[in-house]
Amino acid sequence: MNLTQLARQYETKVAVVMGASGKSLTYRQLEEQSNALAHLFRLRGLAAGDHIAILMENEIDVFPVVWAAQRSGLLYTPVNWHLAADEAAYIVENCGARLLVHSESMRELAVYAESTAPLVKSRLEVGSDSDDSLAMAIVGLPVTPISDETEGNYMFYSSGTTGRPKGILPELTGQPFGSGLGIDSLMAAAFGFGPEAVYLSPGPLYHAAPLGWCLGTVRNGGTAVVMEKFDAELTLALIERFQVTHGQFVPTMFVRMLKLDDATRHRYDVTSMELVVHAAAPCSIEVKERMIEWFGPKLTEFYSGSEGTGFFMIDSRNWLNHKGSVGKAVRGVVHICDDDGVELPAGEIGTVWFSDIDRFEYYGDPAKTAESFNDKGWNTLGDLGHVDEEGYLFLSARRSDLILSGGVNIYPQEIEDALAMHPAVADVAVIGLPDDEMGQKVHAVIAPASGVTADDALAAEIIKYCRAHMAGYKIPRSVTFGEVPRLPSGKILRRELIAEFENQTAH
Repeated sequence: MNLTQLARQYETKVAVVMGASGKSLTYRQLEEQSNALAHLFRLRGLAAGDHIAILMENEIDVFPVVWAAQRSGLLYTPVNWHLAADEAAYIVENCGARLLVHSESMRELAVYAESTAPLVKSRLEVGSDSDDSLAMAIVGLPVTPISDETEGNYMFYSSGTTGRPKGILPELTGQPFGSGLGIDSLMAAAFGFGPEAVYLSPGPLYHAAPLGWCLGTVRNGGTAVVMEKFDAELTLALIERFQVTHGQFVPTMFVRMLKLDDATRHRYDVTSMELVVHAAAPCSIEVKERMIEWFGPKLTEFYSGSEGTGFFMIDSRNWLNHKGSVGKAVRGVVHICDDDGVELPAGEIGTVWFSDIDRFEYYGDPAKTAESFNDKGWNTLGDLGHVDEEGYLFLSARRSDLILSGGVNIYPQEIEDALAMHPAVADVAVIGLPDDEMGQKVHAVIAPASGVTADDALAAEIIKYCRAHMAGYKIPRSVTFGEVPRLPSGKILRRELIAEFENQTAH
């Protein structure tokens, strides 16, 4: 699993290729480019355990950067470039990055982030001839490994119930580069990845699974086909063109693929697919049944979190006998507990906890870390569910306030906090409403300020205001006006609002 050894073995074999542009890197090219960058990191004063941030779209140049960080013993955080400037800058500052690597298209955002992050000592710009050009910085540097290679790790951010991004700090083992990460061996043992694997990655590389599984594909000698952005028909075309064997999707992608007309869907040969993995959001039974009919019983679902504690998995055969389940535990032992921490019997819904796990910490937030564990050392992601008599887990809710739209976690309080400052808003609650394509859509309930007319013009103004203050995927897709129910403590009774909309739909 050492990239140097893989490069000797595979040389001109393609390690990574971009789906739309066709740009690619062989194992040899990835080895040499990441080595030169590793030398540059050392010249910039970065030692094992230091942190860098990466602000890049899905592009081929991401991979030498992350492999250089991985072999240099660094922590590296890919930043969601869809975030608003303040949100992205917060992550760059909070993660403690000393170096910011960004693409030319992200220059404006990167300059702003650098200005708010005092620990950032320098920037490297990919794909340009600017003064900060990465290409110029590595000219003449060795393409052989640095002398002190050690395994690094990625550090992703996962928002908490308040919506504040939290860095999930992984353990740096200090092991020699080539020891690999846990996902590498799991992909081989549980998902059949090896030298013949061709993995299609349609998701953004700032998310844990797309990036981690691309790295794991290379560690196992395969080829990763990376989409610049998801497109339903292009997905099918790439499967046929590259004879893709493994792919990972979120249910929204399934919906969009299924909505292609029959002629388009049947135009492409997808029989090379051996395994279709999906995760990140609940998948409706109907959608999953239709995907199994189309691709065959090749779907495998997993349920986990970026925290890397519990991990559940279920293949098509077992799912067809336990429809709606996310499977049995592969990592960790599941416990379903009531609000008092009492373990519940099979069939009863409660909070999902995991024991027999490795501890983690939320970077710089010991209080939030402590909240995630109980006195037994068990961890919860805050999800509700139940297990059946055979130990299969069924999820009932993904955190009480969480909105899941197209596989992306959206936290209402972030949106509420932004809208609360609008002069026309007296009170606001944000909830998730059912959506056939996205799973859920963001909906805002606005209590207008005194003297303000609640009409379509105000709804349009609210949405326009949101566009200027937050990332696009967080903007409410619909707005209604009315009172916002709250407890005396000030907590919003979201379930009352959701029940109200469900009653309206039922009638």
